[in-house]
Amino acid sequence: MSTPPTPPAEPLQRHLISDLPEALGQTVTLQGWVYSRRDLGGIRFLLLRDRSGVVQCVFGKTELPLAESCVRVTGRVAESPKAPGGLEVHAEALELITNAAEPPPIEIPKEAWHVNPDTLLEYRHVSLRSPKARAALKVQAELVRAFREVLSAEGFTEIFTPKLVAAGAEGGAALFEVDYYGKRAYLAQSPQLYKQIMVGVFERVFEVAPVYRAELSHTSRHLSEYLSLDVELGFIDSDEDVMALEERLLKAMMRDVAERCAPEFALLGAAAPDLSAPFPRLTLLEARALVRERYGHQTGGKDLDPEAERLVGRWAKEERGSDFVFVTNYPQAARPFYTYPTDDGLTRGFDLLFRGVEITSGGQRVHEYGTLIAQLRARNLDPEAFRGYLEVFKYGMPPHGGFAIGAERLTALLLGIANVRFARAFPRDGSRLHP
Repeated sequence: MSTPPTPPAEPLQRHLISDLPEALGQTVTLQGWVYSRRDLGGIRFLLLRDRSGVVQCVFGKTELPLAESCVRVTGRVAESPKAPGGLEVHAEALELITNAAEPPPIEIPKEAWHVNPDTLLEYRHVSLRSPKARAALKVQAELVRAFREVLSAEGFTEIFTPKLVAAGAEGGAALFEVDYYGKRAYLAQSPQLYKQIMVGVFERVFEVAPVYRAELSHTSRHLSEYLSLDVELGFIDSDEDVMALEERLLKAMMRDVAERCAPEFALLGAAAPDLSAPFPRLTLLEARALVRERYGHQTGGKDLDPEAERLVGRWAKEERGSDFVFVTNYPQAARPFYTYPTDDGLTRGFDLLFRGVEITSGGQRVHEYGTLIAQLRARNLDPEAFRGYLEVFKYGMPPHGGFAIGAERLTALLLGIANVRFARAFPRDGSRLHP
């Protein structure tokens, strides 16, 4: 007579820390990491962290493992006004899943982005576990999700363009060179040329992908690798259509992320932008006059300097009630060859400032083959180097335009993070290639 098979074990009834308010008085099982621990003699406290939050677990004389060890805690949920979130778990059992081999190199509960930033970045594989670091990346993930959803609802198609290219989208500046089977190639600094080509396929396209800039700007707002949110659309009347789309898109993204990420905003002390007012628009000449006459700041060159951007943002907030402001009509010398030129030496190119910092460059593009050739030659660029791109303009390209948003910079400005490196999981800059 054969032995009946053993019935499968009951699946573990696991709770998340965020579930605990609904489990008051019940026995729960939690899994996560030891965030911190305290020994008060006859009573010991373990702060447990999982993907949804942190909770205090109370033990007797149980030996508590090192910080960042993976554990499973079973116990009863009780109210405790002094505990984080007003709840604690009176532990009945502690199971060690994976013991930390040594104490972490930084104290994660005491992480502060303004203290020893190089140390935090050097041990980024550990500092990412802090609730603040995770909150910033969670907000960024939700911004990207909303970006995709809003554009998809407006008839856009997501595309995937090469990151190994034969030429730069902006004439060869700030490129990382790589050996491509014995040939010279580069890491893409922008999907610009490809997304224009794809307008001839889908009419409305977007991409979410990394781009690479070998810039020597070692500032708190620059990265050598960042996530670019790119948009391009055809059959526009002018750059006004592009700005209208971006305003709609950003307002929808900001509303969505403020609703979905309220705990993360609260943890970081961040405020969602005021979206009640239209985004104001100034020409570059108007912006220069504004900062000179109103604030006594003289800005020269082809663009606005960082202080001028800050002052234009201040004006937009104080006078128009907007955290955003478009600056338009940049000179041809300040824009890439594909930006639509006007007879007065300017372009239909724009920047969008958010809280006094540029987050977007965009505008209407040249859609006529002859004009593109003339623009390349005017910049001493060889049309032959752009032959694959130029070919499509021989076959009926519509008036089109677009823009690109740096996800890390947008996230940092939204959350009040002073250094954009802390808005990327593993930042790359001119001096950092690890971890």
